[in-house]
Amino acid sequence: MQDRFLVGIITGTHGIGGEVKVYPTTDDIKRFKKLKSVIMDNGKRQSEMAVAGARFSGDMVILKFKGYDDINQVEAFKGNELYVTRENAVKPGKDEYFIADLIGLKVISTDGEELGVIKDVIETGANDVYEIKTSDGGELLIPAIGECIREVDVAGGVVTVYLMPGLR
Repeated sequence: MQDRFLVGIITGTHGIGGEVKVYPTTDDIKRFKKLKSVIMDNGKRQSEMAVAGARFSGDMVILKFKGYDDINQVEAFKGNELYVTRENAVKPGKDEYFIADLIGLKVISTDGEELGVIKDVIETGANDVYEIKTSDGGELLIPAIGECIREVDVAGGVVTVYLMPGLR
């Protein structure tokens, strides 16, 4: 299982006081208000950054780091990814899972047939859709609804699904 989760990407600076604009990659943008720290990754180095504050501007987050009070200190942060540890992540609710934990899980049907592995989770608005890479190299799309997803065992590495007529 993954021990950290991507929550945003710094797209640029905001003003001259050391704030940065963040494109959120989390489905709960309000989570930024509760963050005490993030792990900033520039592809070569990771640094834990204390968060001094967060506010919102449209669909972006304006984030302020403690100790960074000038635009010149944060200009180099553009493009850096922001992560939180599993312990600091928003806990998923009942029948909710981190996408990162679902990727790679084996998928079997309620009849015991091995269908493949979860390659991706597509967020559609109405419900998520699990993209399954089949053993023959094909693709199978299964809606993440109670009627289809019968059991998710992240620890065991298996998702059991019911294939409604027409899904193949």
